[in-house]
Amino acid sequence: MALDVKFLEAEIIDQYLYDENATRPWIIGFSGGKDSTMLLQIVWNALKKIEPVLLTRQIYVVCNDTLVENPQIVKFISKTLKKIQKAAVDQQIPLVVKETIPKLEDSFWVRLIGLGYPAPNRFYRWCTERLKINPTTRLITEKIAENGEAIILLGTRSDESSRRAASIKKHEIKGQRLRSHPLPNAYVFAPIKDVTTNELWQYLNQVPPPWGGTHKELVTLYRNANSGDCPLVIDTTTPSCGNSRFGCWVCTVVNKDKSMDGLIENGEEWMQPLANIRNFLIETRDNPEIWREKRRRDGTEKEGIWGPYKFETRVEILKRVLKAQKSLEETEGIELITHQEMVLIQYHWFRDLFFKTRVSTIYNRIFKTQMDMSKHEEKLKEENELLRKSCKQEPKDVELIQDLLALQKTKTLMMRKRGLLDDIENRLDQFIEETKEKA
Repeated sequence: MALDVKFLEAEIIDQYLYDENATRPWIIGFSGGKDSTMLLQIVWNALKKIEPVLLTRQIYVVCNDTLVENPQIVKFISKTLKKIQKAAVDQQIPLVVKETIPKLEDSFWVRLIGLGYPAPNRFYRWCTERLKINPTTRLITEKIAENGEAIILLGTRSDESSRRAASIKKHEIKGQRLRSHPLPNAYVFAPIKDVTTNELWQYLNQVPPPWGGTHKELVTLYRNANSGDCPLVIDTTTPSCGNSRFGCWVCTVVNKDKSMDGLIENGEEWMQPLANIRNFLIETRDNPEIWREKRRRDGTEKEGIWGPYKFETRVEILKRVLKAQKSLEETEGIELITHQEMVLIQYHWFRDLFFKTRVSTIYNRIFKTQMDMSKHEEKLKEENELLRKSCKQEPKDVELIQDLLALQKTKTLMMRKRGLLDDIENRLDQFIEETKEKA
């Protein structure tokens, strides 16, 4: 093997033992792909050569789940992380696995279906910051606050792409192993930056992982998907994904999801509904005159700039996601959208004055069951009956009052009253306009 593994391990050992600040933790970015797997394995084997009494620096293996990752990869990474954590305890390596996820209000479906954000493209990639950068940044910032500084170990390699090579060169500090990072008091250590792709695969094929098992499943995934992987994204200088990659199954930034197509062609036909949804998202994005509002969320209109998805579009996307989830839950045990996300989607629909179609109604029709959006469902039914009796003389007022109550209840559910008065005034204005039109 042309790769000098001993040199890489010596670099890692030297940095670990003779760092000027021995208290700053190491944060290893782990995506489950080939690059981060080699990084973690090289670091692990290097640490095994250090006397146990000197292993005092805390190490965190950080894996980010966007909640819309390719389900096949999620299964694989989940199994791998469990092996890593167990082996670290058994081998007395000071290593802890940390998984990060986006905030509920930043999740892909809440933004896209709830607020009507259009499917991302390479010019408006709203997903990267909310799903990837922010969750990981929160953890890194937390560790910096606890320890003063932190070193982030990444599996970025110059050989992977010209853009990554340029990014590495731009931020490196001449004569030093560590390079700067946009976060204050954070530094980047990229031990395998000069390793070629051929050397990487030779290493993974010849050296088994120290946490047990083999790399056969990883190699098979790459072979079947004909794909690269998404690195752990920690800032805007880190490329989100290449043109062919493992990553979010909803990704519309790439023209063609070669990894998912490859997996489907190689026997994973159950993923076809996911591919269909992704293709539909591209259609809604690329045909704004059909699927999007002319007005932006602030109420303004500008030639050539489209607003959020129409309410009908959001409903159609939710229907397609839930139909796919129903079939996948039965066959694969996969959940595409959570109950909490649907509650927040309903909250945003109310705020956008969408009352006629409820999330729970869509869910119940597809799953042929009852989904309670709150604990007060029975009480709401009683209130509606009382309301109808009270408004016998003015039946048209029933819907208005129900909508105003829904706004108030949703605000209570979200523990936020801010903006409630504006929402009520907007609904009243809408009611007045509708009354005028009918007159």
